[in-house]
Amino acid sequence: MKISAGNLSSKNMNNERPILAIESSESFCGVGVYFSDDKYFHTVLKDKHSHSELIMDSVDYVLRSSGVQLNDLSAIAVSSGPGSFTGLRIGMSAAKGLAFGSGLSIIPVPTFEAMAMQISEFLNEGDKFIIANSVNSDEMYYAKFQVNLNKAIFVENLKILKSKYLEMNDFEPIFGNVISNYDYEKRKFRNVTAPDSVYIAKWAKQYGEKLKTNNFDYLEPNYLKNFIVKVKNNA
Repeated sequence: MKISAGNLSSKNMNNERPILAIESSESFCGVGVYFSDDKYFHTVLKDKHSHSELIMDSVDYVLRSSGVQLNDLSAIAVSSGPGSFTGLRIGMSAAKGLAFGSGLSIIPVPTFEAMAMQISEFLNEGDKFIIANSVNSDEMYYAKFQVNLNKAIFVENLKILKSKYLEMNDFEPIFGNVISNYDYEKRKFRNVTAPDSVYIAKWAKQYGEKLKTNNFDYLEPNYLKNFIVKVKNNA
C-alpha cells in the first residue's frame, strides 16, 4: 500500500469539506481524500485480487491519515465505469455502505471522463488521444478525446468496438490496456488503464453536483455491456 499527500498550504487549510473518492474499475484499487489540488491524501493497492479484502481498510487509512471522519466529508465519489465488472461492483458496494451509514450522498463518476481529465493535464492544447480498455479478448471500451481550453472533450463517444479497429483506423496516442500490433512504437501506447482516485474526486467536484444522489437502490455501475456468466458444457 502506498500513500501520498499533496503539498499542504496554509491558504488551503480552510473549512471546505473534502470528498472521499474510490476507484476500482481496473486491476489497481485507489482510495483518496481530496480537499484541493494542494491538499489530498490517496492510497493505491497494487494487487488486482485485493479489492474486496482491503478496500475498507484503505478508506480507514486515508481518513486517519488526513485527520477527517466520515461526517466531515461533503460526499463520496465512486468510479462508475465502464471497467471490470467485479471491481466496479466492489467499489460501488463500498460507497453505498459508507454513504448509507453516514447519510452522505454518492457522486457516480464516469471512469473514462475522469481518466481523460487526468491525461489532458499532460498534453498540449488541441491534442487528440484515445482511451481503450479491454472488455474481453475480442472487444474494447473505446473513446476519443481532444484537449480543448484545458479540458478533455469527446471527439468520439464511449462505445464498444472490436479490438482490431485500432489496427485499421486510429493513429493518435492510446491510453489503456488494449495492445495494438499495428505501428506500435509510432502510436506511443501508454499503459495507463484507470484514473487516480484524486481525479475521481476532482471530476466529482467540478462536474458531479447534478449526479449527486441519496437514492442508492437504483445506483449501479455503467457496465456498458451485459454481464454474461459462462457455463461449461461437460457433455
